[in-house]
Amino acid sequence: MVRRRVDPIDGMAAVREWMRGGEVPTAVVRTAVRFTLEELAVSSPGRSVEVRVPPAGAVQAIAGPRHTRGTPPNVVETDEETWLALATGRLAFADAVAAGRVNASGGRADLSGVLPLVTR
Repeated sequence: MVRRRVDPIDGMAAVREWMRGGEVPTAVVRTAVRFTLEELAVSSPGRSVEVRVPPAGAVQAIAGPRHTRGTPPNVVETDEETWLALATGRLAFADAVAAGRVNASGGRADLSGVLPLVTR
């Protein structure tokens, strides 16, 4: 079970504000990122892939072999803006990887099947 740190109402409000565009305060972007990372962990439970969005946060998700020590074998890392574009369906995972906006390593690191997380 995922322990929520971001209230879902606050998280969705932050995502909607980011989706409107314009100048979005850093705190709002971080809240949106943390919320969508939590949504990934809820919608795709597991511990086989670590998704990192520094400096906002990281989460383990996706069913499969569990990683326990050291560097995880399946890692996805990106920046906050790219993560939010992926989480909201504004950017396809394969396109982000091809453009060098996402670093994905490991056989389970393709998030195409679990994104987007928020579409409204």
